Amino acid sequence: MKEVVIYTVDYCPYCKKAEMLLKEKGIDYKKIDITQNEDEYRNKLGEYYGIEGRVTVPQIIIGGKRIGGFDVLNKLNTAGELDEMLED
Repeated sequence: MKEVVIYTVDYCPYCKKAEMLLKEKGIDYKKIDITQNEDEYRNKLGEYYGIEGRVTVPQIIIGGKRIGGFDVLNKLNTAGELDEMLED
């Protein structure tokens, strides 16, 4: 299974929804809570992934590829594409 990384802040309901979805599916993931240095991490994420404007959270990375936030994760799951995406 490809590595899953999720960038979160502790007050974000969409971060919690994304984590819940991953847990319910039994998907192991690495959580990076950026709450303490939020502005710095948002800027770094924007630079690294080429995101213009304000970087939102959660940011979900699967196998080194940024897929976006909870809405995209949920759509991939509903369409049955998330499982395929996780395969090595």
